[in-house]
Amino acid sequence: MVYMLVSLIVMLNPAMDDVVIISAGLSVLAFISGMLGLGVAFAAIPFLGIFIPDLVHQVQPLSLLLNGVTALLATLGFARSGLVDWKKAAILAAVTTSFAPVGALLVQFVEQRYVWLVYFAAVLYLAYRLFRPVAVSSRRENFRVAVILAIPISILSGFLGVGPGFLLMPTLIILGHDPKKAAGINAFAVTPPSFSSLIPHIGTAKWDPGLMIPLLIAGSMASFAGARVASTRISSARLRQIFGLLIVAVTLYKLYTLIA
Repeated sequence: MVYMLVSLIVMLNPAMDDVVIISAGLSVLAFISGMLGLGVAFAAIPFLGIFIPDLVHQVQPLSLLLNGVTALLATLGFARSGLVDWKKAAILAAVTTSFAPVGALLVQFVEQRYVWLVYFAAVLYLAYRLFRPVAVSSRRENFRVAVILAIPISILSGFLGVGPGFLLMPTLIILGHDPKKAAGINAFAVTPPSFSSLIPHIGTAKWDPGLMIPLLIAGSMASFAGARVASTRISSARLRQIFGLLIVAVTLYKLYTLIA
């Protein structure tokens, strides 16, 4: 259905042929990201960077917008299965929304190559955490730690333009939360900061509505579908591994394009 909608848009505007390829790729990323309640930005950053050259003024603003929309749709998907702890999600959302714009402001004054270095380091950390066995302990104490850690996580994510979900999700799991419930909490918690991180980009962002609208349609539908599949059919451990492999593969390809 996503492909049909995007194809219709392309028929109305033949100059948008590349939209089909980009939207199809983003749909896959959004589906898998939705299964983990991450929002799509962390995987979308290197993917969109393959097609769009300007990281700070084009890729990051578009990725943040996509992250907010896809995370919101993933929240609805998990909520239908009763997997969203709204109290914890609201607390984390307040923290992430307050601190994510700090990182988004800092990135305006840093060269792109340094932003990519931080991004690649974050990918290695995430992949390591996704594949490492998780020990479960006290939930109340661990949630307090999660709230504290959400502050530096939000600043870093705003700097990278990806939303805090890519580090917050594995943090919740490592601190003892059930993976599927962690995904539900995370999906809601990363929605507001994705939009608040857009504020420092408003004056400098370069938008392409012809690309943005199809990506929003494709990403939204795929993210909701991913959340529904994850909450009803797929093992959380397997999803973590699939997502880890996906973001590493896409990032390695982007690294190759930067070096080549």
